[in-house]
Amino acid sequence: MLNDVLLVKIGGGAAINLDGIAADLAAVPGPVVVVHGANALRDRLAAQLGHHTRVITSVSGFDSVYSDDDAIGLLMLAYAGLANKRIVERLQQHGRNAIGLTGLDGQLIRATRNKGIRVREGGKTLLVRDRSGKPAAVNGALLHWLLGEGYTPVITVPLADETGTAVNAENDDVVVALQGVVRARRIVQLIEAPGLMADPADPTSALARLSAGELEQREALAAGRFKRKLHALAKLTGQGSPMVIIADGRVAHPVADALAGKGTVIG
Repeated sequence: MLNDVLLVKIGGGAAINLDGIAADLAAVPGPVVVVHGANALRDRLAAQLGHHTRVITSVSGFDSVYSDDDAIGLLMLAYAGLANKRIVERLQQHGRNAIGLTGLDGQLIRATRNKGIRVREGGKTLLVRDRSGKPAAVNGALLHWLLGEGYTPVITVPLADETGTAVNAENDDVVVALQGVVRARRIVQLIEAPGLMADPADPTSALARLSAGELEQREALAAGRFKRKLHALAKLTGQGSPMVIIADGRVAHPVADALAGKGTVIG
């Protein structure tokens, strides 16, 4: 069993400083697992290809991207392709032997496909089915072998459903699933903000600390994708009581600053 794994989630915003992140991770001793998004790249490619990204809202108030066959293909281009390999490239340049993976590869992360998402449209409740799911199991043997051999896994969607078919999932949920295996003491999440905002419209309102109880209270009042993020954070803090730091991914030294406590510390 490996000790003191650092789990890092890199947001998919266009302003995230990937070079700074790679340089910082090169200086981190011990094993690192990276999870990343690519939403800005996906939207840019979608516009170039004439594809509209559809967001649906469940009756419980959670937003998600509608994932049909075309959306999965676009996800493979953006997340599994260009974004993943650019991060791997930067880590290699800085001396970390990174390996890019999706949940499909070696069935690293298996998912249970959603049976349907209940949404309200035109005054009616509809059941929308697509190629999305939730992480159900992590191939711990493969993950620990990679870490034991000195590789830095760089992980993103899609995942593999019960039939081995590619499905989309929320990377916040992927982090929760991975934490169940690696039991990281420190989890860094890098976003396009100084931390979690008390007021999302006020960039000066970053919270320095947040308890688990306060996190649940904020989730109850939130909506959309922010509500989903807070829900995942609440599940994350319940797994081995890690220190979770939500920090600015746009600065010169995103990981180093986060590990020094700059951002929102949860727990």
